[in-house]
Amino acid sequence: MESRFLGKIYKHFENITDPRKNRGRNFPLLEMVFVALCAAICDANNWADVERFGIGKLEWFRKFMPFKDGIPSHDTFTEIFARLETLEFYAALQSWAGDIAQTLTGQTVAFDGKTLRGSHDKATGKSALHSVSAWVCGLKMCIGLKSVEDKSNEIPAVQELIRMLDLKGAVVTADALNCQRETAKVIVEKEADYVLMVKGNQAALQEELQEAILQSLGEQNPAIRRCKRKERNRNRCESREVTILPVPKNSPVFARWAGIKTIGMIYRTRELHGNRESSLEMFISSLPCKVRLIGKHLRAHWSIENSQHHILDVTFREDASRIRKGNGPEISSVFRRLALNILQQDTTVKDNIRGKRKRCGWNEATLERLIAGFSEN
Repeated sequence: MESRFLGKIYKHFENITDPRKNRGRNFPLLEMVFVALCAAICDANNWADVERFGIGKLEWFRKFMPFKDGIPSHDTFTEIFARLETLEFYAALQSWAGDIAQTLTGQTVAFDGKTLRGSHDKATGKSALHSVSAWVCGLKMCIGLKSVEDKSNEIPAVQELIRMLDLKGAVVTADALNCQRETAKVIVEKEADYVLMVKGNQAALQEELQEAILQSLGEQNPAIRRCKRKERNRNRCESREVTILPVPKNSPVFARWAGIKTIGMIYRTRELHGNRESSLEMFISSLPCKVRLIGKHLRAHWSIENSQHHILDVTFREDASRIRKGNGPEISSVFRRLALNILQQDTTVKDNIRGKRKRCGWNEATLERLIAGFSEN
């Protein structure tokens, strides 16, 4: 029940270092974490909203914790969360997600970066927060998060995040920016596989790919495997054709990539309201030459955009967030992803994410059912 939910908070957040001196601890940190997380679930998108939510639900919160001094002000939330250790909070997110996911064998784990545009502060010269996240597409769950100074530092951040996670048996997908030999090596060392998109940032690899695929198509190589799928949704029609072949032998370019077994390309077309768009992308993979399997992981990768980034921007209004003091942007981003994980896993409320947030905020019984159901995981 709800006590199990509190048990999860204690388990994963008990080691968070409280930055306050003893004389300044009028509000226990775990009480503040509990309020902030429930508020993030219930459509509160800034610290002022968290304070309002806490005051409005104070008697409900006292069913679970003492809250002897009531609810902190939004200034207190701002000051304390700005001083918390970001890495400890990221570790709490990773630990909680790991409890739920357990094994990632066969799962597509997409890595991608996102900029929190509203977090910049001209007065202090602070740039907008850019972070990279690991998203389990099939489970619709963020299992890891790491902030970087700017997008140019995303590559080592992704590699470090991969090293931190237990990815055994998973298939890692990433965009062309993260198609790096070191990234492929780290993935293989973690006993995982990869499907990495290839563009001009790897010019030699892109050229070798183009030549190998065109030559095989021209020679009608019997090792080529192809699969085409078409989807129609209202006014949109989208088709994807995946072509793969075993990695050519005796190529010094391909030999530099750890674990590489398959190369290929995906041709996409999209028709919407009479307008037609098309794109052609190439990729490398450590998976065996099975076209439907690779096509499934290529398709799943877009879940990180549709089921995480889009929802965070539109429903949680993350880009509009003006939380920007100290480590506040990083801490609030963890609360949003934890809240999204909980809402995505929930089966007690039949609604979209926006609707679930509204219902939980309006109805305490609905919120209790959600956290009780989630706590069973």
